[in-house]
Amino acid sequence: MTAAPPAGSGTTESGAGTPRRKAAGLLLGVALASLVADLVTKQLALSELTGRGPVSLLGGAVYLSLTRNSGAAWSIGSDHTWVFPLITIGVIAWIGWMALRLRSLPWAVSLGLVLGGALGNLTDRVFRAPGHFVGHVVDMISLFDPYGQVWPVFNLADSSLVCGVLLAVFLELTGRQRDGSRATAARSGDETPAEQRERA
Repeated sequence: MTAAPPAGSGTTESGAGTPRRKAAGLLLGVALASLVADLVTKQLALSELTGRGPVSLLGGAVYLSLTRNSGAAWSIGSDHTWVFPLITIGVIAWIGWMALRLRSLPWAVSLGLVLGGALGNLTDRVFRAPGHFVGHVVDMISLFDPYGQVWPVFNLADSSLVCGVLLAVFLELTGRQRDGSRATAARSGDETPAEQRERA
């Protein structure tokens, strides 16, 4: 008769590690896809829109208008470009720390979008003109106006960041935790003993 494995053996740890690996893999996959899409669209914008006027799409609802932004939205902070790479590096470090205990796939998507967007714009800040860590971000999408008078001209990295943050807000409001548990279940006592041990 086979003896049962002792408590605290590697069997439980292995099972607990599987959701963490899946979440980390999904986070990295979403981040990579966001980063590649951003870099490709920026290169296309530089090759196709340089020297051209705005291109109208969807009856003027969207314009492709190439700009280079040294600041944030509406060129805020354009005189302090060097600050933005430092903020971005801090965000990336925070996401890396969060990934150590991440088990929620929706949170993995959210953090992956934020990470991919942050890396996309950081690449511009570090490698594009006029110099390292003061590079200008390539933007090309303008809504309802060809020159960003209605909404700031943006890129896919910005879109990834916004979508990731909005998803994070939704997950927080609905009680979904980064470790895969539900805050409402914890408050109501509906968690199973295994879930309670997992959260401890």
